[in-house]
Amino acid sequence: MEFYVEWRLRGDRYSDGFGNGMTLSSSESTQEMEKISEDAGLTVFRGKKGHLLRVYHEEKRGVTCCRTVFENATDETATVELLSSVALRGIKADRMHRATSYWSAEGKLLSQELTELNMEPSWLNHGYRIAKYGQLGSMPVRGWFPFLVLEDREKERFIGLQLYCASSWQIEVFRKAPEISVQAGLADRDYGSWWKEILPGESFETPMAVVAEGASLEEVCNKLVKAQQPRIAEADQDMPVIFNEWCTTWGNPNMENLKRIASRLEGTGVKYLVIDAGWYKSPEYDNWFNAAGDWNPSRELFPEGKIGAAAELIRSHGLIPGIWFEMENVGSEAKAYQETGLLLTRDGFPVSVGARRFRDMRLEENWQFLDQKMIRLLRENGFGYLKVDYNECIGAGVDGAESYGEGLRQAVCASQNYFRHIAEELPGLVIENCSSGGHRLEPSMMALVSQASFSDAHEALSVPLIAANLHRLIRPEQSQIWAVLRADADEHRIHFVLTSAFLGRLCLSGDAADLAPERWQQALDAISFYRLVKHLIRDGYTDVIESTVKDYSKPEGYQIVRRILGDEALLVVHTYENGANPPIGKWMKGYEQIRYFGSPLDNALRGAVIWCRKAKT
Repeated sequence: MEFYVEWRLRGDRYSDGFGNGMTLSSSESTQEMEKISEDAGLTVFRGKKGHLLRVYHEEKRGVTCCRTVFENATDETATVELLSSVALRGIKADRMHRATSYWSAEGKLLSQELTELNMEPSWLNHGYRIAKYGQLGSMPVRGWFPFLVLEDREKERFIGLQLYCASSWQIEVFRKAPEISVQAGLADRDYGSWWKEILPGESFETPMAVVAEGASLEEVCNKLVKAQQPRIAEADQDMPVIFNEWCTTWGNPNMENLKRIASRLEGTGVKYLVIDAGWYKSPEYDNWFNAAGDWNPSRELFPEGKIGAAAELIRSHGLIPGIWFEMENVGSEAKAYQETGLLLTRDGFPVSVGARRFRDMRLEENWQFLDQKMIRLLRENGFGYLKVDYNECIGAGVDGAESYGEGLRQAVCASQNYFRHIAEELPGLVIENCSSGGHRLEPSMMALVSQASFSDAHEALSVPLIAANLHRLIRPEQSQIWAVLRADADEHRIHFVLTSAFLGRLCLSGDAADLAPERWQQALDAISFYRLVKHLIRDGYTDVIESTVKDYSKPEGYQIVRRILGDEALLVVHTYENGANPPIGKWMKGYEQIRYFGSPLDNALRGAVIWCRKAKT
C-alpha cells in the first residue's frame, strides 16, 4: 500500500479508460507528477509545471493522519479542480463497508462484495471500475458518513478511513487492474462544483483524513473513533446525565413546566436541564419553528421575557441550565430572514430551503449579532449548556468565492470557527452538536463539542439500533441517546428505553414529572447503574455488534452489543418480534455477571444491560 495524491490542474488531460465524467482521478496531473522526496510521514511530489504537493501521512495514536498541502511554486495562478486529503494505491480487497445515513436512520452499515458492485477488473485490465459516493452541502452525514473500510477476506485484513470534513466531500474506490486505489477529500469540480484558485507563492491545505488497519471491522472502527480528539468541557468529563425537556413540552418550555421537571430531578444525579426550542415564541409569529433567528425570549413563557428567571429556577434545584439555539440559520418568520445582505446566496438569490435561510458566517456582522443575542444571553443568565441545532442543508454551494463548492467550504469553516469562538468566550460551557438529530456527526464537528444528539429517533423502536451503529463512527462518550419516558408505558417499555441509553450518553426526556413511583424508580436505578459502568462506555472497546434486524421501521430479531475494558465487559441487549432469548451466552463465555439491569429477555421489546468480569480460573 502506497500513500500518494490525486489531483487535477485545470487544462490537463482527463484520465482514459472511460472514466471522464465519472472521476477526475488519474488525470495527467497525477500521472506525470514525480516523487522528489520521501521521509517518515511526508512524501513530496512535483507536478510537470513545478507545483509542489506535500502529502502528509503521520503516525499518531495508532492511526495514520493524512492531509495534502498544494504549493504554487510557479509564476501563474493555479486552478485546482481535485485535491485529495488521502490517496492510497496497491490495496488488495474484495469487500467494502460503508455507513449509510438518513434522518432518524443514522449509520446503518452497508457491506458489499466488490463483485456485487461489478468492480472486478476486466479481461484486459482496461476500463475503470469506480464506486464513488459522498455528500453535497452542510449536513456532512446526510446519505453517507465520510467513512470506508476495505476488507481482504483471504488475509483477514481491513483498511479503514474517516474524513474530517463538514462540507461537501467524496470518497472514490477505483481500479483497472487487480489492485485497488482509493481517494477521499473535498468534493471535486465534477461532483461538488469545487475548484480553487491558488496564487503564485500561496498554498492550500485539505481537510484531514485518518487511516487505520486491523484484523476486524470493529478493530479498525475502534482505532478510527479513538483517534478523534474532542473538546469536552470540564463539567462534562465525568459523563453526567442530561434531561432535555423537548419530548416533555414540545416547544412550550414555560415556567410551570420547568418547575415540575426540575423538582422531580432534584437530587437524582441528573446534572443538566436543557430548555429546548420554542423559548422565543410570540403572538407576532404564526409558527415558533419558523421564528428562529431573532432570539428574543418569549414574554408569554417567562416573566417580562426574562429567561434568566428560568435559569435561576433550574439552578435552585441543583441543576445546570441549558438552552437551545439554531444560530447559523434563520426561520421564514424571523426579521433576520429579510436581511438578505447577511445571508448566503446562490446566483445572487438567498439560499431558501423550506422555512430556512442561512447566515453567512464569513461576515463579521453575523458574529457580532450572535455575540449579542446568544453569548451575552448565556453569560448574563448563567447558562452552562448550549445545544446548537441545524435544521436544513445549504446544498451544493454558495456565492462569494471562485466556485460554489469553495464558497460552501469557506462558509462551513467560518461556522466552525464561530464554535471555537464560543468556547474561547465561555471556556466552561458544555456544547452539544445537533442537526435535526445526527446530520453533523463527523469528526471535525465532533472535535468542537462535548457531545452530540445521536438522532431524532426520539421514541422509535430503532433507538438502540442507531445508537449501536454510531459506535463505529463517533466516541460513545459523546453520543447522546434519548431515553423518553412515558407515563403510560409498562415496566418493560421503560427498561427498553433506559437500556438503549447505555450505548452512549444518557439523556432523559418525556413524562418524568408524571411517572408513577415504581416507573420513576426504574429511572433512578438506571442513573445509579450508569454511574457504575460509564467508564466502560467512555474508555472501552466495542468488539461485538451482532444484530439480526433488517427493517428499522418494523424491526424483528435481536441486537447484542459488547463493550470491553480490561477484565470487564458490558453487554447491552435488545429484543424485537421473533428475537426473544438471544444467544448472550456466546458473548458471556469466560465472564461472570456482576449486575443485571433491565427486563428478562424472554419476549419482544425487552432491554437489558449486563455488567460482567472475567471469571477467575
